[in-house]
Amino acid sequence: MFSTFLDYYTGIQIEKGKTENSRKFWFWLSILVNLGFLGIFKYYNFFAASFSDLLNTAGLKSSPILLNVILPVGISFYTFHGLSYVIDIYYKRIKAEYNFVDYSLFVSYFPLLVAGPIERATHLLPQVKIKREFNFEKAKEGVFQIIWGLVKKVVIADTCATYANAIFDHYSSMNSLSLILGAVYFAFQIYGDFSGYSDIALGTSKLFGLDLLRNFNYPYFSRDIAEFWRRWHISLSSWFRDYLYIPLGGSKGGIWMKIRNTFIIFVVSGFWHGANWTYIAWGFINAVYFLPLLLRNSNRNNIDAIQLSWNFKSVKTITSILMTFLITCVAWVFFRAKTINDAILYLKHIVTNKNFSFQYLNNERYNYELLLMIGLFVLVEWNNRAKIEPFSGKNSMMKVAFAIMAIIAFGTFSDYKEFIYFQF
Repeated sequence: MFSTFLDYYTGIQIEKGKTENSRKFWFWLSILVNLGFLGIFKYYNFFAASFSDLLNTAGLKSSPILLNVILPVGISFYTFHGLSYVIDIYYKRIKAEYNFVDYSLFVSYFPLLVAGPIERATHLLPQVKIKREFNFEKAKEGVFQIIWGLVKKVVIADTCATYANAIFDHYSSMNSLSLILGAVYFAFQIYGDFSGYSDIALGTSKLFGLDLLRNFNYPYFSRDIAEFWRRWHISLSSWFRDYLYIPLGGSKGGIWMKIRNTFIIFVVSGFWHGANWTYIAWGFINAVYFLPLLLRNSNRNNIDAIQLSWNFKSVKTITSILMTFLITCVAWVFFRAKTINDAILYLKHIVTNKNFSFQYLNNERYNYELLLMIGLFVLVEWNNRAKIEPFSGKNSMMKVAFAIMAIIAFGTFSDYKEFIYFQF
């Protein structure tokens, strides 16, 4: 409530400000307080512990004072909602909202708070303010999208998570094939979690007559890492582009400014996901991936739709997609691992163990069936990638049919937890 009232009030004061100093005062007050809350609740313990470790490494004994506080639910998302609103008012892109109820709904709209997408006031507030009538066709699309989101979350993500967790937690005893599968399972786990939740949020909003920003656009079919980031967590990537990358100078400066800004935006994006060095490493690795495209000025090469046919170009396209997925999985290892050292050892064991038999759980059928479900999921996603309205008409019925098939097939996994507990 405090954060909501702060941005509501400062937005009005910025718009009413008669001098530039007055407008700057209210602008920076909102920015600093918002980031201060985010820093205290989400990042204080990380910085305090890291600084203490640095002092101890230098031979200076230190015991950090840590805060025993609960992280407020959705603080990253509603903070970014408020920040974008205030920034847009300051730069005169939008007018301040004087209706406190409408503004509060924009900030705290419940489907967005846990995992996004991150909405803009320019997009959601106008929809909040107009009268909406129930639209059966839109509601039907919403129900189909909710069902598909639940399939992503419950069937794909949750099942992959069980196996990925067991493999990452016991990576030192796993062979190369199991470790590779663990990285693949986590890649589909995190995609199923994030994009599944976004589908549920978008589908729920359609029931209320609201259209939210698209958050995922089949990112694992990307042909390079730049295209991946145009398709992955789109609302977050575009937020950092518009409110951090461009204000820092974007790509307009010299080559060193471009490199600096690229690393800043990727590292901050990683840090936004959590207070751990592994997230920072994940962001840094993606910046390294992106750097060759930036230096060759080829980061906008793959903006056209993917078209496959029986020719060499299609072979090159498929190879590019597989290579992009491969390097993305390598980066995901750092995102998932508990420490950077664990991530390095995990990748080292893949190279050194050199055993590519189905070791996991001493039961091959569980690997085969899970891989079959992932393959089925990929086929459905591939079929839907080029459709303008993938959640309407016959295509939606096909999605529901595939969802039911997947749920039935996963009935064979009813005892997978017992196998995992017995094994470890």
